[in-house]
Amino acid sequence: MASLELLGRRMSSCSWGGGSAAAMRGGAGMCFASMEAAGSRGMGKGASRRRTARSTAPVGALVERVVVAPAPVEQQRGAGRPEAHPQSVAARAVVTVRRRRKEDAKDRFAEQLDALADRVGRSVLLELVSTETDPRKGTPKKSKPSALVGWFDKKDVKAERVVYTAEFAVDAGFGEPGAVTVLNRHQREFYIESIVVEGFPTGPAHFTCNSWVQPTRVSRDRRVFFSNRPYLPSETPPGLRELRLRELADLRGDGTGERRITDRVYDYDVYNDLGNPDKGVASARPVLGGEQMPYPRRMRTGHASAESRVEYPEPIYVSRDEEFEEGKNEMLSEGAIKALLHNFMPLLVSSVSPDIRDFAGFHDVDNLFKEGLRLKQALHDQLFQKIPFVRKIQENSEGLLRYDTPDIIKSKPRTATLSVIGCSSMPPPWRRYEDKFAWLRDDEFARQALAGINPVNIERLQAFPPVSKLDPAVYGPPESAITEEHIIGHLDGMSVQEAVEGSRLYMLDYHDIFLPFLDRINAQDGRKAYGTRAVFFLTAAGTLKPIAIELCLPPMTDGCKRAKRVFTPPADATSNWLWQLAKAHVCSNDAGVHQLINHWLRTHACMEPFIIAAHRQMSAMHPIFKLLKPHMRYTLKINALARQILINGDGVIESGFTPGNVCMEMSAFAYRELWRLDQEGLPADLIRRGMAVEDPSQPHGLRLLIEDYPYAADGLLLWSAISRWCEAYVAAYYPSDEAVQADYELQSWYAEAVQSGHADKRGAPWWPRLSTPGDLASLLTTLVWLCSAQHAALNFGQYPLGGYIPNRPPLMRRLVPAEGDPEYAHLVADPHRFFLSALPSLTQTTTFMTVIDTLSTHSADEEYLGERPDEAWTADPAALAAAREFAADVRRAEEEIERRNADPSRRNRCGAGVLPYELMAPSSGPGITCRGVPNSVTI
Repeated sequence: MASLELLGRRMSSCSWGGGSAAAMRGGAGMCFASMEAAGSRGMGKGASRRRTARSTAPVGALVERVVVAPAPVEQQRGAGRPEAHPQSVAARAVVTVRRRRKEDAKDRFAEQLDALADRVGRSVLLELVSTETDPRKGTPKKSKPSALVGWFDKKDVKAERVVYTAEFAVDAGFGEPGAVTVLNRHQREFYIESIVVEGFPTGPAHFTCNSWVQPTRVSRDRRVFFSNRPYLPSETPPGLRELRLRELADLRGDGTGERRITDRVYDYDVYNDLGNPDKGVASARPVLGGEQMPYPRRMRTGHASAESRVEYPEPIYVSRDEEFEEGKNEMLSEGAIKALLHNFMPLLVSSVSPDIRDFAGFHDVDNLFKEGLRLKQALHDQLFQKIPFVRKIQENSEGLLRYDTPDIIKSKPRTATLSVIGCSSMPPPWRRYEDKFAWLRDDEFARQALAGINPVNIERLQAFPPVSKLDPAVYGPPESAITEEHIIGHLDGMSVQEAVEGSRLYMLDYHDIFLPFLDRINAQDGRKAYGTRAVFFLTAAGTLKPIAIELCLPPMTDGCKRAKRVFTPPADATSNWLWQLAKAHVCSNDAGVHQLINHWLRTHACMEPFIIAAHRQMSAMHPIFKLLKPHMRYTLKINALARQILINGDGVIESGFTPGNVCMEMSAFAYRELWRLDQEGLPADLIRRGMAVEDPSQPHGLRLLIEDYPYAADGLLLWSAISRWCEAYVAAYYPSDEAVQADYELQSWYAEAVQSGHADKRGAPWWPRLSTPGDLASLLTTLVWLCSAQHAALNFGQYPLGGYIPNRPPLMRRLVPAEGDPEYAHLVADPHRFFLSALPSLTQTTTFMTVIDTLSTHSADEEYLGERPDEAWTADPAALAAAREFAADVRRAEEEIERRNADPSRRNRCGAGVLPYELMAPSSGPGITCRGVPNSVTI
């Protein structure tokens, strides 16, 4: 099973990174703490104002709270330390190395060998590089190489972070250290978290590294780490110019050859690795990217074709520093153990007893959360006789065999809102939600379009009837079959035209995205779909109610009546179940569009080119790279894993969603027809969908036409906070239009992301310009929004809101029967069983639940919007001040979200059986919380 491969793969990758030198100095606390050095450079000012005052803190302060083994006796006596002459400076580099928390015997043995080699001279060498050049030679001033001291003596230290030092004596005119080079002469790679250099008149120089350094047997080049002082390309000190260019050239590579896991190269390729033709024609998949099937580009691995596809369990290439950190891998491993058990029992049961592959009733679904998979006694005994170890699993893993109850059907007090409004510990009735059958109600079906997993497709109906944009010669008349007669009785006495003009009609329209693929979808075994439209009416209470659903198939003949069927709210028992089936088909299409387009395409795939281009074209010293860095964390790795086990042929997405083997072709169709960057920002998207109109008198410059639209209302709080942060940051570095236009790294980044990363759309006229500080701030706001808040809103509610499959089936197996069909009699005779038989099977359900359980989980090392654990990320006090204000803005937004969730007048987020909307609440603990906005696409 592809889902099992996913779990196994996630347990197999191990890498570590991140962290903060400041935290080790005891400075952890505020997300954006001020730098201790006074007089740090102001942004966009002259070089004379970019130096810090000399620090009076002793070197020992740099390693406070870090376990450090005693220095060797000869070092304590001063042996081996460079002697400082009267006209020289004695400096020390304090290097923090992060060790793996878990190592096997082989790793421990290799570590001991490295320690012994270090003892006999195969040490790690550091070299300081000045910001100045030698006036006689015209080359950067450099120190003599100095060996890292203490590797052998600290080989048995158990701390996760171990501090080593290197001593330097440089000429008094050396200037300020702007870079450190590291040469690893050991046999193994190691992870440098940070370097702090003290002893210079300019004060301590901080180098945030967070990178793996390869041994010379892998790469003979010295690794370069720049200080945390930001420099625009034109401001680069003379001593760093050559290194800046060389480092970028190394990261770009030459575009040839197969990448090794140890490489740091970033490059582009098409999606030519989703299929595996070696397994047969059925396993082949089209290449995504190019004229025939436009698509964003992905990270190049060097595998030339689908025939050389990297299959699980082989690791797939991403740049070495893009690998998951150890804490992330631990979270995935823990989830994998639980998920393995979740999948094992249903697969075993369905293979031994085919008659229980489907749910017999809703109680069978409920038992997944109450008791795990309950086995019939005969089957129970049969399994224990045939496979004795199953008894052990059932006895020892009883808790793990149960699924966590999704929020959508469980009782949960609103603890977050209580703390804000100061209520007693026992919440009043309206602050609890406990209605396991709420999902059956029409108002809940409609509410989830505004505050559910996929709240980004609802649109205002601006003309009636709805009209398709597809070719009528192929797909029939473009007008919807929904007529005025269908809906007039549900408009509170209004005419259809009055309802349209009064902004009272809304729609979920999945007609055009599904119809071109329906013949191929419905030809697959056990998959049935329609092109759907659902029309809603906005009530006086500010809630939506569904008033018509249209289910469309490609017309087999001219005037085919079965090609378009319209369902309206039920009037009797039979029509009630037909209505429930119609809603289920809308939900299934909504689930597919959510996963394939809004989630994967818009927040994963379309962001990857901007991340690749940033590493290839912008130096780590570039202030815009520093701003973007936390918003790029883990994305390339998670996208690479997705190509192996999620979006690949026969992977989790194809197995779990109705479109099956045409899933990614639908995603490519949406990219070609719908995606454009200028409409990806929240305000532009809301206006495009008719959900808001421009209004300068409103706080965000917009007026929502549905005031209680939780996704949009909360999203605008975060959008505005991000926008203010980006505007303040950009304004400090770019005082004029000319400054933006003259920044060749910045311009190269954006040009390459468009021309190479989105090559199939590079000629589109709608690409935003990058000519002014306003253009830049707007672009950055959109990218940060998509990587953080937009992704969080679409991802972390998947299990809490979609884990109860009858509420939101990702896959449908039956069409809606019409009177006279053989299946119609089955529906009338046993509607419960027929309804459940149209939904995913037992194994499909449990596999899907297992995957979205993992996808909805926050790891313990998550970094949330407004947080930067590394407080030494920049030496610029103005940037730090702007970042602190951004963090305060985010906290205020969270407080406002909690107040809104406690307001009973907001009926789309508060009321009997109504979940609060917390997916835009920025903070979260680890696990499945249905809240929390990480900085980046981390899962």
